[in-house]
Amino acid sequence: MKKCLILFLLFFVFESGNAQQKANYKLAEKFTRMGLSGVVSQNSKHVVPRYIHNGEKFWFEFRTDEGKKFYFVDPEKGEKRLLFNNTDIARGVSKYTRRAYDEKNLVLSDIDFSKDLSKMTFSMDNGEYEYNMKTKVVRQLPKQEKKEEPVRYTWMSLSPDSSYILYAKNHNLYVRGNKYKGRDTTEIQLTTDGEQYFSYARDNQSMDSTETEMEGRWFKFADKAYVLRRDQRKVEEMAVIDVLAQPRPKAISYKYDMAGAKELSKWELSVIDVEKRKVLKINADKWQDQDMEVLYTTKKGDKIFFERYKRKRDEVELCVADTETGEVKVLIHEEDRPYIDYHMRNIVFLNEGKDILYRSERTGWAHYYHYDGEGNLKNTITSGDWVAGQIAAIDTAGRTVYLYAHGYDKKINPYYYQVVKAHIDREGVSLLSPEDGQHKATFSESRKYFVDTYSRVDLEPKFVLKDNKGRVIIPELAKADFRRAYEMGWKAPERFTVKAADGLTDLHGIMWKPADFDPNKKYPIISSVYPGPFFEYVSTGFSLDDSYNMKLAQLGFIVVSMGHRGGSPMRGKFYHRYGYGNLRDYPLADDKYAIEQLADRYPFIDITKVGIFGHSGGGFMSTAAICTYPDFYKAAVSSSGNHDNNIYNNGWVEIHHGVRETKEVIKDSINGDREVSKFSVKVATNMELAKNLKGHLLLVTGDMDKNVNPAHTLRMAHALIEAGKNFDMLVLPGKGHGYGNDDYFFERKLWYHFAKYLLGDTTADHFGTIDQYKETEN
Repeated sequence: MKKCLILFLLFFVFESGNAQQKANYKLAEKFTRMGLSGVVSQNSKHVVPRYIHNGEKFWFEFRTDEGKKFYFVDPEKGEKRLLFNNTDIARGVSKYTRRAYDEKNLVLSDIDFSKDLSKMTFSMDNGEYEYNMKTKVVRQLPKQEKKEEPVRYTWMSLSPDSSYILYAKNHNLYVRGNKYKGRDTTEIQLTTDGEQYFSYARDNQSMDSTETEMEGRWFKFADKAYVLRRDQRKVEEMAVIDVLAQPRPKAISYKYDMAGAKELSKWELSVIDVEKRKVLKINADKWQDQDMEVLYTTKKGDKIFFERYKRKRDEVELCVADTETGEVKVLIHEEDRPYIDYHMRNIVFLNEGKDILYRSERTGWAHYYHYDGEGNLKNTITSGDWVAGQIAAIDTAGRTVYLYAHGYDKKINPYYYQVVKAHIDREGVSLLSPEDGQHKATFSESRKYFVDTYSRVDLEPKFVLKDNKGRVIIPELAKADFRRAYEMGWKAPERFTVKAADGLTDLHGIMWKPADFDPNKKYPIISSVYPGPFFEYVSTGFSLDDSYNMKLAQLGFIVVSMGHRGGSPMRGKFYHRYGYGNLRDYPLADDKYAIEQLADRYPFIDITKVGIFGHSGGGFMSTAAICTYPDFYKAAVSSSGNHDNNIYNNGWVEIHHGVRETKEVIKDSINGDREVSKFSVKVATNMELAKNLKGHLLLVTGDMDKNVNPAHTLRMAHALIEAGKNFDMLVLPGKGHGYGNDDYFFERKLWYHFAKYLLGDTTADHFGTIDQYKETEN
């Protein structure tokens, strides 16, 4: 009997300890951003080449625990050496200032070199100096007499030669000459049709009658400017309440293009010839409710290139307009279903628009095509079952383009940037960065050499000098120094690959563990989510901190972040368009199945204690997840989530969910009958799922959020109240879509929510201050 009692007590103690764990707040605090940045400098994570006289040679500075050092690199000789001895500089400057300097942390600026590189000039401690490379002697330079600086205000937009000043006033456009260029300063009004919400001013709402910044840009080398004016006069308003306004709270209204709205912003393109005092309206209209963007202007100012999008975003046209006649010509008409990706879309103009590099997903994979200035397809540049991404550099003389490729090497994570080289006039690429990692290339002016910086979440940054054929010139320009972080106990996250819910598609993710991880223990798992659909919040490069994830893990959690089908255009059109028409639910099954696979794979994961959190689209997803799978997810934190996409912006919703278009004939006996389109949107909301909630949900919003209006969160709260559900809510006064200084407060509320509902630690319920754990023992 006594033996059975002892066994029962031991079992009770074990089960109690397993059910309730203490959150390790002090370990999380140890790895705060401030703590890590205090011991590891940003200078140890990057090599930024400063090319000398636009040539191949360059210098860079780099910091390790031995201090900051400056290096000189000659790629043609394959040489890297110290630019100077820090002691020589410190002593040389001290001779003139009589001050002592920290040789390990010299602060130099305005570094420049003589043509033969025998001397270097620099600024330090408010003085100008010259350093002789041969004699190692520092000489103080005489102070230059400061010329009278022209008065420059923020509202001034100067022409390329600074002769004219364009600005807006009373929503119209004005010009005056620059007196410092000997021009007549008489104010001349150029337009008279500007008004509130259809303004030539950057701020189209203000009724202030003083000078303000114009909504436009100058041509590169001509006395011409353009304005793409936004007409919001018929667009309906939204509002937020500024509760912190004095002496009374006040409503702040703003125009908002809402999904499915009858009236959206309209666009008008004008070209202003300042010399002729002429404003030319470009007749760029084609589609009802079209969107527009100016892409390029020629140097001499005779042409302006722009794109116009159909509201459904399944058609787009690249156009060119003559700035003298206003004539518009369509160069490229592109159709894509269900929509044309606009986030990674890219068009490059070379030789004054005579060569156009046009990125398209017409084959299902994004690639570049070469068109001439008349819109004729000359040749395909890149092709294959991989994605051509951003352009890193172009050698116009050599007709060569260097760009980033995603998924080119099938053995490497498709989200990584790999550098490839292509020729403008023919098809095919060659790989310049085969290393398994996320690459960033910084080319010299001639494009003969580049610094290739690459890393992974589990690989410290590597800094390699290569030539434009991919050959390694200097294998290690510098060595990253994270020794102190490792001494503090920091551990890199781990990469993993699982299958999507279809059992076929690979999903790539990252896992963070506590620094005091014990493989024999069981840990709750938390999914950190952002579903896209234009970007997946899954880091690919090395970082000591990944927003909230690394610190959250230190409390005693396994934290994971992974992609979901439909989340990113980096994996091709089929993957990216998966969520079209299903904006609420498309990532949910993938997230759940990924966690289940990880729990089967790793015995230290407690599948009975699953949490999920995210911001914005991630807030939308985390609430949808806990309400869709109420027996799986036990706790969620949803910050600034767009829970009701029917009141979110049309650009996000109509493109990624779809908009229904119907035709209607308007009877007009005077001008003739005409056909118009009517658009409507209906998106499933999180409020419809409120009745399913079983777990513990924390809703968060800033009350001044003009992106995702607080109404999203309050509508979700209302639905939960109507359903009789118990939940928590936090409203951050005066905060918008980002929380600014209140992010510290929010993060700790995030910690406490998961500690309470996944670890069973209610300690924070009794804290009198938001970080009282600093004063107590865990």
